[in-house]
Amino acid sequence: MPYIDTSFIVLSGVVLALIAVNIYFTVCLFKFRKKITLLLEGKKIKNLEDVILNQLQKTKKQEADIADLTSKIKKLENISEKTFQKIGMLRFNPFNDMGGNQSFVIALLDNQNNGFVISSLFIKEGNRVYAKSIKSGQSNYPLSDEEKEALDRAMNVK
Repeated sequence: MPYIDTSFIVLSGVVLALIAVNIYFTVCLFKFRKKITLLLEGKKIKNLEDVILNQLQKTKKQEADIADLTSKIKKLENISEKTFQKIGMLRFNPFNDMGGNQSFVIALLDNQNNGFVISSLFIKEGNRVYAKSIKSGQSNYPLSDEEKEALDRAMNVK
C-alpha cells in the first residue's frame, strides 16, 4: 500500500471547506446587495449611514402626512355630522278615487335626526308644497300619516 501523507489530506479538506465557505459568503453577499438595491430604489448612495438617514427622512415625511390626513378626516367627520345622511320617501294618492300616486313626502335627516319633511300634494286645482322642520326626530307641527311614515323610514336607515 502506498504511503499517503495525512497532512496533505487534512490540508485538502481545509481547502475544500474554505472554498465551500467562500461560495456561501459570495451567495449571501449577492443576496444582501440585491436587498440594498431594493432599499435604495436605484439611488446612488455610498454608505449605510446615507441609507439610514434617507429612511429617517421618509419616515418623518410619512408621519407628517399621516398627521395631516388625520386632521382632514376629523374635519370631514365634523362636516358629515351636519349633512343629510338619512332619507325617507313615500309616494301616495291623497284621493283614493282619482289620479295616481303623484303626491309625495320626503324626509331628510342628519345623523342626529334633525332636518325637515317636504310634502307635495298634487290635487286637481294644482300642487301644494309644505315643509316642516324636524328636531331629534320630532316636529313642532302636526304630521300627516304619510309624513310620519317617511320620517320613520328615514330614521330607520342603517
